[in-house]
Amino acid sequence: MTPERAKPRPWQTDWIMLRGLRRLVSEETKAHLRAGQSLVDMGCGDMPYRQIIEESGVRYQGADLGDQADLNIDAAGKVNLPSQTADAVLSVQVLEHVLDLNAYCDEIRRLLRPGGTLFLSTHGTWLYHPHPEDHRRWTRTGLAADLESRGFKIEQMEALIGPLATTTVVRLTGIAFFLRRIPVIGPILSGLLSLLMNFRALLEDGITPQQMIEDNACIYWVRARLA
Repeated sequence: MTPERAKPRPWQTDWIMLRGLRRLVSEETKAHLRAGQSLVDMGCGDMPYRQIIEESGVRYQGADLGDQADLNIDAAGKVNLPSQTADAVLSVQVLEHVLDLNAYCDEIRRLLRPGGTLFLSTHGTWLYHPHPEDHRRWTRTGLAADLESRGFKIEQMEALIGPLATTTVVRLTGIAFFLRRIPVIGPILSGLLSLLMNFRALLEDGITPQQMIEDNACIYWVRARLA
């Protein structure tokens, strides 16, 4: 498990984002999955949410490129599992890195059982971050249209972090990058700055009108089912 994502701390530069994602992954999977059901984490990375999901009795399988995950995603975007084998698919901050949206969504639809659930988050606004590629950002309406045109019916879309807080975290990310390069005291200064700027971002989000957050979110969370 990746500690930074599983248990984010306010001295991390991306704390305000990670805490929101962790909350949604926990709340949504517990509310919409039952013990004994199965979930495939598409593009799982270091599988930071495995423990959270398994604590609910849900069977977790992480899928990614390479051989570090439970399941391999091959060059064609396919997972070595039978069709209609998963009750849910989780995709956290992966979609912006996917070049072929059709192939990715086709594979999710293939894996899901009838009535299965897609839990997905991706960026509305954020810095370019190729891991290993970075292709796009979304508006609320654009993300809804892209998913619905590919066979999903959206049941919920939640916006995380409005424009004021996002700009604060962007500045923090840039400054902290340089601070960490200072020997010995750099990481300490970066942590202290992160504490200050993260709580400033919380206050800014608190005073931002909700409609502005909805229309200009840093991250969008979606719960959808097969159409």
